[in-house]
Formats: sequence, structure tokens, C-alpha cells
Amino acid sequence: MFDLRRMRQLRDKVAIVGIGETDYAEDYRRAGATTQRGSGAPYDGYDLAVKAFKRALEDGGLKIEDIDGVITSGDINYGRFCEIVGIDPRWAGDEDAPRGVAMAAFAISMGFADTIALVKSTVQRAEGRQFGGPQASGPLSYTYFSPWGFNSQGALYAMTFRRHMLKYGTTSEQLAAIPIAFRKAAMLNDNAVMQRPLTKADYLESRLIVEPLHIYDYCIINDGGVALILTRADRAKNFKKPPVYVSGIGRSEMNRESTQLRPRMDDFYHSSHREVAKQVYGMAGVTQKDIDSYHTYDSFSVHLLFSLEGFGFCKEGEVGDFIQGGRIELDGELPCNTSGGMLSESYMQGWNHQIEIVRQLRGEARKRQLKKADYIQYVGDAGGNCVSVIYRKG
Repeated sequence: MFDLRRMRQLRDKVAIVGIGETDYAEDYRRAGATTQRGSGAPYDGYDLAVKAFKRALEDGGLKIEDIDGVITSGDINYGRFCEIVGIDPRWAGDEDAPRGVAMAAFAISMGFADTIALVKSTVQRAEGRQFGGPQASGPLSYTYFSPWGFNSQGALYAMTFRRHMLKYGTTSEQLAAIPIAFRKAAMLNDNAVMQRPLTKADYLESRLIVEPLHIYDYCIINDGGVALILTRADRAKNFKKPPVYVSGIGRSEMNRESTQLRPRMDDFYHSSHREVAKQVYGMAGVTQKDIDSYHTYDSFSVHLLFSLEGFGFCKEGEVGDFIQGGRIELDGELPCNTSGGMLSESYMQGWNHQIEIVRQLRGEARKRQLKKADYIQYVGDAGGNCVSVIYRKG
């Protein structure tokens, strides 16, 4: 059982003070050209990671000497990365985006380090990596549905959405609101890969990959690097940019019978969503009404569909109606994935969402800047776990 009293002691004790990312659209073009020529990637994961890291240092006005912790993710090893940039860290490890933020917050709060860089990179497009089918690479989660006739994550999410359709009457016409909203945001983001307009007719007439999911329900595959720098709250205002505080963290696992599809098919992962909601809102001292923008892991559009219900933004079965009328667009009541997310900006496995959240809370999102941005929530619910972080404007 989690202990909110102790969790609240960590609220706002750590802040993000530097962000950096590579040029996703340019990375996409370069990787595509190389793959077509069959000559190998024009860069490796460390090239992209170092570029993002240097940009994060510049963004925050930091020096390499300020960094005493490193957490990596993707196609790099923290030991080799530290060797390349010249760091002997007091704290190091490997994690995904929200768990990396949580781990950095814990390590800094406990005194293991003062300032930790989180660095992610991937060369998945240049390498022609596959995430489904008989040649799928990566962890077991990409292939463990094979006994049931599923050999991709897309098949699982297609079946889960089909069940939602049958149980609640949700339609593909309603689901279209998600990729359309994210594409509109991406078109205001110069660094987004996908820039062409997307209409409901485009969506409904597009190719079905695994029915009822269309191609626009799937994330893009591209290369890139991302870096975040976190430090103690009492030092955060000494740097170049306004701090963004980590106010709430929540996590829940649903691994029992996961290869038999139970967690998704039973209740769309809502048991995990509800458990995490108690933690993250309780720790941050806010409710759903305080969240100005909601960001979710979106390897598939339906992640948003299910998590909005699970986190209590609408009643179960009503999310199809809830996302209509522009509610999740930039000028709507609950703007979601305001950079374009992984469907249209960049598939950085959730890391690009953290960059966008920081920009929104700093007021640096330019043409897509929200009118109000005090609290923004991120939710990742893939691979057996659900993790959420609430960030607060400094």
C-alpha cells in the first residue's frame, strides 16, 4: 500500500532545468535516405544522445561539471555515454521516460546526486527495426501475443478497441478525433515529422492495418535523441530557464496473466489507471480539474481513449463523446499531446512528451502555446505498467 504522507514529502523537491532534443524531421529524412540506399545509418545512438545532451546543457546554462548523475534509455549504455562526455556519475542507470524522471527525483531527494541528466536516443528507423511480425525485434512484449494469433502490439490494441466498440458503442468516427487533434498540433511544430493536414475523411478512407485500427492510429517510426536535466529545487532558480517542478508521481503494475491479455481485455487497464490516479493526484495535491493539459504515451491512438476514462476525466463508456468537438485540441478544454505526440511529432517512446510539457509550462511553445499552463500530467501505460507524473509551473 502506498503512503501518501511520505510521498508528499517529495512534492516539488526536484525540478527540470534543461531540455534538449535533436531535429526529428531532419533525422527522419536522413534515416529514410540511408535505409533506401542500404548503406547504414549516418549516425549512431551516441551521436544523437550527445547532441541532445549538449542542447539541454545550453538550454539550462549548465556545464558538464554540474552533472553528477546520468540515466539513459534506448540505444545507448550509460557507462559508454558517460565515457564519451567525460562524467564520473555518483548515480547512474537505465529507465524509460516517466520512470526515469521518478528515479531521478528519488535519487536527488535522497542525496545520491544533485543534478541528473536523463538521455534517450534511438536509431530504429535507420536500422529498419520492426515492432511486429515474424522479424520483430525488441523485448518479449512485442511478440508474446503470438499464441493467440497476435504478432504485434497493434493486434492487441485493435482487439481491445474492438471490445470497447462492442461494449460501449464507440466508433471509428469518434476515434478519428485523436489523430486529427495531434496532427493539428504537429502542424504548428516545426520539429514534427508529420506536417500534412489530416481530415476525418482522410482518416476513414485510409488503410486498415489491423481492423479496426487505421494507419493514422499507429505511431511513426523515426530516429532521434532527447535529454532532460533535473536538479534540487533549492538550486533550480539559479539556472537560465524557469524551473518546472515534479509535483506528483504514481505507478502500478499489471503483470499477472499479461501474456493472456487479461489486463487490457478485462477492463482496458482501468484498474491500474485508478490506482495510479490515487497516488499521483494525492501526492501533487490536485484533482483532474486542475490539469491544464494531458499527455499520454501514444504508440496507438487508443492509449488516450482508455486512459482518459481510467483517470476519471469522463465516465467509463463515454470517452467517445468526450473527445469530440475539439475538446482535446489546443484551444479545447483539455488539450492533449500538444506537440503532436508519437502519432505525428516523433516516436521517442514518451520522451518527447516530457520536452513539450516543459516548454508549455515555461511558456515557450510559440504558436501552440496554451492560454493556461500551471499543471500538466503525463501518463504512460504500456508493457505491463502504468506510470504518471504531474509537473508544475515554476
